[in-house]
Amino acid sequence: MATRARPAARNFRTVGELLDGAEARLARARLHFGHGTGNARDDAAALVFHALGLAHESVPASYRLPVAPAAAARAMALVGRRIRERVPSAYLTGVTWFAGHEIRVGPGVLVPRSPIAELCAAGFAPWVDPARVGRVLDIGTGSGCIAIAAAHALPRARVDATDVSPRALAIARDNVRRHRLGRRVRVLRADVYDGLGNRRYDIVVSNPPYVSGAEMRRLPREHRAEPASSLCAAKRGLAIVERIVAGARRHLTASGILVVEVGNAAPRVRKRFRDLPLTWLEFEHGHAEVFLLRAADFPD
Repeated sequence: MATRARPAARNFRTVGELLDGAEARLARARLHFGHGTGNARDDAAALVFHALGLAHESVPASYRLPVAPAAAARAMALVGRRIRERVPSAYLTGVTWFAGHEIRVGPGVLVPRSPIAELCAAGFAPWVDPARVGRVLDIGTGSGCIAIAAAHALPRARVDATDVSPRALAIARDNVRRHRLGRRVRVLRADVYDGLGNRRYDIVVSNPPYVSGAEMRRLPREHRAEPASSLCAAKRGLAIVERIVAGARRHLTASGILVVEVGNAAPRVRKRFRDLPLTWLEFEHGHAEVFLLRAADFPD
C-alpha cells in the first residue's frame, strides 16, 4: 500500500498546513510537555507562530495565510531543535505567557507555569481585599512573572521580587522594564528573608524549589534543562519551604497571608507542618499543591 510522504518545509502552503506538519513531528518524537504548553499542538503553535511573527490572537484566520518556503523552514528548524535538544519550547522562542502577560524567559529561569497565576489574576481574592494590599513579597521570583502579574492585578501595591541568582535577577529586571512597572516592582537580591530587614507584607508568595534529589534524577529532560537550583532543594525538597514558613510571621502584616506552591512535596509538607492549619487551594486550570496560611495561623 502506498504511503503519504511527509511534506518538506517548502511544500507547506498555509499556516494551517505548517502547524499540522509541526504537530505531527512533535507528536512522533515522544517529547514531554508541560512548560506552558500541554500537548504537541500547543507546542507546535508556540514555535510556528514565533517563527512567523504571528500573534496567537489572530487564529483561526491566520491558518489560511500563505507561507513562504523560507518562513516554513525557520519554523521547522525550531521544531527540529525542540526534538533534538529536548528543551522547553519557551527557551527556543524566549517568551511565554503568565496570567495573560507576556514574559521573557531563558535557561537561567524556570518557565512560568504555576497555578498561582489564577490567584494573581484575581488579586488574591477572596483571601485578601485587593484594594487594601499595600506590599507584596515574591520569594524566588525567577523571571518575575508572579511579581509582575501581582502588580498588574493590585495597582496600589508595591512588590518586592527577590532571588539569589544573578541570571534570574537580570531577566526579572528586564521583564519589569518591559511591563513599565519599575516604580512599583523592585527586584532585589535576597535569600528568602535575608536581605529584607524588618519589612512586612500583606502577601508573601513563593514558588520555591521543592523537588527532592531522588525525584530530580527521574525528571524528563525538558525539566532537567531548567536551573537545578530553582527546582531541587535539600531535606527531601523541604529546605527552602521550611525557611519560608519559619520566617513568615515576622514578615507578614496582621492580616497578611502566605501562599506557597509545593507540588509533589505536598505529602511531606503536610507531615512536616501538621501542627499548622494549612489551607490547600483549588484551581480552575492546572494542578499543583499550593497552601495558604494567614498571619493569625502562626503561633506567637
